[in-house]
Amino acid sequence: DYRTLVNEFLVWITGNQALLITIGIASAIVFVASLVSLPWLVAIIPDDYFMSKERQTSRWKDNFPILWLFAFIGKNIVGYLMLFAGILMLFLPGQGLITMFAGLLMMDYPGKYSLERKIALTPSILLKLNWLRSTVNRPPLKTE
Repeated sequence: DYRTLVNEFLVWITGNQALLITIGIASAIVFVASLVSLPWLVAIIPDDYFMSKERQTSRWKDNFPILWLFAFIGKNIVGYLMLFAGILMLFLPGQGLITMFAGLLMMDYPGKYSLERKIALTPSILLKLNWLRSTVNRPPLKTE
């Protein structure tokens, strides 16, 4: 019966107010951090990053393979955690879709570069990326 489910849900909410407040605060912090870090993250993209159809190998991988491996593992762990948190935020307070998208950008998986390239080179998105780069005095992204 749906009334029983609603009552159980209300009892759970009442008993877990501290948890819900903590999740709400964490969500607000993640949202503000993403807004603040976005121009910096867009600025550190090399201006010729999307010129090639294939992803270029990292200089870090060639020069510092152990350090690259730790960064690779750490970045993917954070990406999966963000993806999982984003899925939870679809049902709890928070910016679920934004967090899921950020997690997907952090993770490494087959076809990621071509997906990034397709999204970034969409004219309306490229315009916004280049505007963000201009706010920190970086040249626009080259597109071929």
